[in-house]
Amino acid sequence: MEEVTVKRQFEAADYVVLTAMLAISVGIGLFYGCTGGKQQTTNEFLMANRNMNPFPVGISLVASFISAITVLGTPAENYVYGCMYWMFGFAYIFTGLASAYFYLPVFYNLEVTSAYEYLEKRFNKVVRLMGMVTFSLQMVIYMGIVIYAPSLALNAVTGLDLWGAVFAIGIVCTFYTTIGGMKAVLWTDVFQVTVMVVGFVAIIIKGSMEVGGLDRVWNISAEGGRIQFFDFNPDPTVRHTFWSVVIGGTFTWTAVYGVNQSQVQRYLTCGSANVAKIALLISTIGMVIVVCLACLSGLVMYAVYAGCDPLQRGEVAKSDQLIPYLVMDLFDQMPGLPGLITSAVFSAALSTVSSGLNSLAAVYGEDVVKLVWPDMEESKYTKITKGLAGFFGLLSMGMAVVASYMGDVLQTALSIFGMIGGPLLGLFSLGIFFPWANTKGAIFGLISGLCMSFWIGIGAQFYPPYVEKPPLSTCCCGADVGNFTMMFVSTDEYTTSSMTTMMTMEMPEERPAIATLYSISYSWYSAIAWLTVIVVGLIISFATGPNDPADIDPKLCCSLVDTMYCCLPEKIKKPLRCGVRYDQQWHVDDIETEYKVVSNKDGKNARAKDETKL
Repeated sequence: MEEVTVKRQFEAADYVVLTAMLAISVGIGLFYGCTGGKQQTTNEFLMANRNMNPFPVGISLVASFISAITVLGTPAENYVYGCMYWMFGFAYIFTGLASAYFYLPVFYNLEVTSAYEYLEKRFNKVVRLMGMVTFSLQMVIYMGIVIYAPSLALNAVTGLDLWGAVFAIGIVCTFYTTIGGMKAVLWTDVFQVTVMVVGFVAIIIKGSMEVGGLDRVWNISAEGGRIQFFDFNPDPTVRHTFWSVVIGGTFTWTAVYGVNQSQVQRYLTCGSANVAKIALLISTIGMVIVVCLACLSGLVMYAVYAGCDPLQRGEVAKSDQLIPYLVMDLFDQMPGLPGLITSAVFSAALSTVSSGLNSLAAVYGEDVVKLVWPDMEESKYTKITKGLAGFFGLLSMGMAVVASYMGDVLQTALSIFGMIGGPLLGLFSLGIFFPWANTKGAIFGLISGLCMSFWIGIGAQFYPPYVEKPPLSTCCCGADVGNFTMMFVSTDEYTTSSMTTMMTMEMPEERPAIATLYSISYSWYSAIAWLTVIVVGLIISFATGPNDPADIDPKLCCSLVDTMYCCLPEKIKKPLRCGVRYDQQWHVDDIETEYKVVSNKDGKNARAKDETKL
């Protein structure tokens, strides 16, 4: 690659492509705002009339949370640290299975709109509101990140005003979400994921051609220390190992796909639980494909810049700007293609933010507005939920300012998932899998989980963990990138110098003993928070008087033994159900209706009794 001395700019064709992508997204919103029921009811606006095909729902599940951070952050992760992040593909598989078989059936049986309705049915209104507020905090911060990230990309490649781009994205997204409702969100996600995949494929093809093929990409990456798989180091302070990525990643992403309102609301738009499981299967396959494309794009980018790193040369200020820089470098002689691939970054942000706006409108409508005005007429309630979507759109634009101080988008986003999503996953798991847990246990468990995760997460900002990075180089600037392997191997002075510089930067001067806790990999945040909620919640529940499992409505729990070991004899399964009367609901059809009435009555009495203890 030739040495870059000036900042490349968009041409007219690039602006046309980018504008067309935004216009199509707006057009989809207008279409669903003017057809069908015209979004006149909350059932259509929030839930798409609960009759969606699993394909758009599955693709939307892919788009909602691994979009903007995937396009910008994952390739940069592989470029800087190596491809251990690729192992998250295994975590996505376990996440899909856990979400489909442990959490989805519970929400479907209850026919909820807000996932936090479950918390009131299982515990009480206080727990429901605590869960809703925790989710709101997570989503508002996260949406700020994913609005800021593509704006940063646009600023890096075109020189346009960063904050002008922030508001442009926020306004477009808020408009089509408010006008077109859930159907617009789902189908714009399908369009936007298509653009995102096309962008990755174009980078892989063009970049690999630049260095001599995918085999050369792999060889150069291996010589540069980027090919790292199956690191079984048990040390939890190592940033990425097989255990932290697969096990910790499963907890992180199950908090997103299993209990997060944005995802739960999507699969509840399907007509049945079986259709929703198909949607989750599609999304699992889609997530694995997207992470593979993103990681391979990162290796291609490393092969292109192996001996002439833009970060060290000062061509880009942050690793999150590497992908847009690469796009302008590879496609500068192909008008329109930089605009198309930058559109992938914009599409990623739009899909994520639109899902967040719709879900926030749903939870505040169901958990706040209906709580205050339970008898509000439908037309007025629908207008209020649309207004809520618009309000959170404006708020997310404001949070983009905060996101500009948060560091690289990928680790920041996953840290937030762990710090806030982990305690929420623990709260729902406490209710679904532990029938003895009571309201006090749920409240103190959630508070303890949040305190633990924020303690570690904030402490890591003051005492950042030491991270070993493979070296980057500028030794070959102006040379043919095809000669990189030979120069890297033979230039011992460069290799030694680079490693010495890295170690000098990483060596500590003075750190307190507690800093060891803050060095735990961000991949473990969610698992630690989950375990804290479960342990504290059960201790408090048993100390204050546990619930009688026989008094719990079976629809509020998940029987692990029936889900995972359905072929076991009944005499073995019965004691493993922990006293919850699943067998009455599932196998005694002639008294099913009578049993449900008794169960609901007992459960309600138990909850009322528990509330008086507070």
